[in-house]
Amino acid sequence: MASLLELKEIFRNADAVCFDVDSTVIREEGIDELAKFCGVGDAVAEMTRRAMGGTVTFKAALTARLGLIRPSYEQVQKLISDHPPQLTPGIRELVNRLHQRGVQVFLVSGGFQSIVEHVALQLNIPTANVFANRLKFYFNGEYAGFDETQPTAESGGKGKVITHLKEQFHFKNVVMIGDGATDMEACPPADCFIGFGGNVIRKQVKEKAKWYITHFDELLKELEER
Repeated sequence: MASLLELKEIFRNADAVCFDVDSTVIREEGIDELAKFCGVGDAVAEMTRRAMGGTVTFKAALTARLGLIRPSYEQVQKLISDHPPQLTPGIRELVNRLHQRGVQVFLVSGGFQSIVEHVALQLNIPTANVFANRLKFYFNGEYAGFDETQPTAESGGKGKVITHLKEQFHFKNVVMIGDGATDMEACPPADCFIGFGGNVIRKQVKEKAKWYITHFDELLKELEER
């Protein structure tokens, strides 16, 4: 197992950094915000709490929650325009610095493509570097399910995305940064995991992550070390 010093060295030499989005790059949880917007916030929050207990697979939990929300295309677009996702302090500066160093930045999320692409746009991350779940709609805009073929729709999906990126781009050092257990589980294949507790602290991640931060400034300082 790599020591904290070794993990810091991997981060400083990273050729790709993958960020989780909900409660990491942005302050909120996209699915909970969508549920609130559609008037079923409490019921979905309760489902989320049960899902966090690990008794339900990610896909089953996602299916159940979306079945309750049933968001229309119009509702999703209105949520983005009326309540745009709030960037976590320090993330813009960190992504800019990584880009300056020639590091590829990816957003790997169990959230929704339309919301995550809006976040990517604010951070100058190309949409090709976004991996998230896709909502499906009928011609009249009503909810029609989600794309179950996306790797992020499955438990262990973030690790699959990182494996794919390593195979495609031959990255040597891939770093995964996130607040949740699904982010921590993506290492390996990621070479380094950094737990993030700036918006919400997940006890399991805080206890198990060798490197745990609560502000992105800590990572900016690491990059200035050399």
